[in-house]
Amino acid sequence: MANVVFDGVSKVYDNGFRAVDDLHLDIRDGEFMVLVGPSGCGKTTALRMLAGLEEISAGELIIDDEVVNAVPPQKRDIAMVFQNYALYPHLSVYDNMAYGLKIQKIGKAEIRQRVEEIARVIGLEDLLGRKPKALSGGQRQRVAMGRAIVRQPKVFLMDEPLSNLDAKLRVQMRSEVSRIQHELKATTVYVTHDQVEAMTMGDRVALMRRGLLQQVDSPMRLYHAPRNLFVASFIGSPAMNLFEAQLARSSGVLVAQIGDQVLQLSPEAVAEPDELERYVGRTVALGVRPEHIEDAALLTDAPSERRLRGVVRATEALGSELIAHLELSGRPVMTDEVKEIAADLDDSVIRELEAERGESKLPIVARFDEASRARRPARRGGGRDEPGALLRSRLRRGHRRPPRRADDPRRRGPREVLRCPPSVNARPWCPRRSPLDPIGAPSV
Repeated sequence: MANVVFDGVSKVYDNGFRAVDDLHLDIRDGEFMVLVGPSGCGKTTALRMLAGLEEISAGELIIDDEVVNAVPPQKRDIAMVFQNYALYPHLSVYDNMAYGLKIQKIGKAEIRQRVEEIARVIGLEDLLGRKPKALSGGQRQRVAMGRAIVRQPKVFLMDEPLSNLDAKLRVQMRSEVSRIQHELKATTVYVTHDQVEAMTMGDRVALMRRGLLQQVDSPMRLYHAPRNLFVASFIGSPAMNLFEAQLARSSGVLVAQIGDQVLQLSPEAVAEPDELERYVGRTVALGVRPEHIEDAALLTDAPSERRLRGVVRATEALGSELIAHLELSGRPVMTDEVKEIAADLDDSVIRELEAERGESKLPIVARFDEASRARRPARRGGGRDEPGALLRSRLRRGHRRPPRRADDPRRRGPREVLRCPPSVNARPWCPRRSPLDPIGAPSV
């Protein structure tokens, strides 16, 4: 394996667009380095320059103490795993993994030894005779990784290899990729836009924005000590709550004026209390992570100066916890960094934030314990979140369902109720019942 150094590397395209700007990054031997950031931040361009697929406009790229700017891709001793598996459908798992070694004219005995050894490591020893079409998505991805590993290259490059997998399989493969990398002690550069992948897999994480490296550190340092607003708002799920606050001093302690409420800042909650003194009387960006907000109803001994009042707008029950979407009086932070991350999700998010800022509405996300009684206020008529509850409440108050037009494809004739064959547990069953239909016939 080898170390990799980006020494002031830049990439400028013919139209003048600067995709990567003066990148300085030192990747140690055997390290799992993750490049992460929103779309268009330059992470994939940096990976392609390392692979030799993009020319370097400025700076030096060093692999194992050798400058490789002019070295062609096939001579850099690098293996790449793509988002697309790129497997040969007519070849077996064994032949797919061995193909690169056959091209290098390596002996059959050594090829078999390498393939079988790596197949045991990645859990494919029982699947070597199968074709790709007979494999699951996770197994195909492991074949693609095994094909790269058997070559024993200096550096492994992975370009969003898990993005094609479903959510459950992606969680499983995250741990698999990390396990394989640490067992092999292989220098790996992994590109992803998913900050959860970055936090759970990388030894260190390099966060990029608009071609510039924002911060490179261990996952927990990025979480606890972000260098700027962009890092703070990007790392964490749900994201950090950022809102404007007026700093002041009251009774010898720092307090933050948030809308029409005052929140005391305890010394243990502030990294550098002395540094904040020069901001007293000024408006600052206050960041609070959702997991650091608790339901005051469960903490009866919490002092009043550490409490905020808000309205619950929506809740998400996740079993072990409750995600609550609250609304306070205040103004959300609207910097270029925050707007860029919001735009990466959806342009409409920016418009919503700007509208809430103009109306002095502050959206807050909190991660409560499952015992919390915080719930979305019930709608008029008694309905809450149950599908069809509002319709049923109106029907109970005497409202009639508007008749469907004759050409409506949902209109049907008289209802037929089928009955199961006579048995002890036989009961009526309506096979065409709509989930919004207020009829009381039981369903299986």
